[in-house]
Amino acid sequence: MRIERVHETPAHETAWAVAAYETLVSDRMWVLNATGATPAPVLQNLLIHLADGHSWDTVISAPVDEKMVTAATQPLSDAGWKHTVDGRWVRWTSPDGDAGVQFDAFAAQHASHNLATWTIWADPGPDRPTWAITASPHTPSSLLADLSETLAHETGTRQAQPGREHRTRLAAGAPAAPAVTAGRPASRSR
Repeated sequence: MRIERVHETPAHETAWAVAAYETLVSDRMWVLNATGATPAPVLQNLLIHLADGHSWDTVISAPVDEKMVTAATQPLSDAGWKHTVDGRWVRWTSPDGDAGVQFDAFAAQHASHNLATWTIWADPGPDRPTWAITASPHTPSSLLADLSETLAHETGTRQAQPGREHRTRLAAGAPAAPAVTAGRPASRSR
């Protein structure tokens, strides 16, 4: 596994890249990218999931199937997100429409290319999001389910503060990245 953080990246460009390899010299099994504006709570949950050493449910030779898609999006269905099919895209949209998850069935058919098959986005839509995470076909469904869980339960939730109530939204306003204290820049070599 390799995690790369590119500093001083514009908010809409890739700032985080996670890639998993079968061996040190093999091709990528899967890749996940997050834009610079991705909220800290989402990134924190992603990094915790990766650090916990979950067993990956990835089988590179197996096609992405309905069972994998269902497992990855179950938290969204459980939270009442709207499910639609539009040609090659299957989408789950939050009740207020400010966030969503999109699955590209065409990209999933070409799994060997590590195309962006999954897009997790917030405001205003998947084509021009405030922030986005993209993932390749063989990204573990358990990791995608964790991200779906975070999105389903933290977007549009309300937290009370003494004397007033405010809306916490992952769509905008949250810090873009956890604090990084390491002094060395990320390396782009394998």
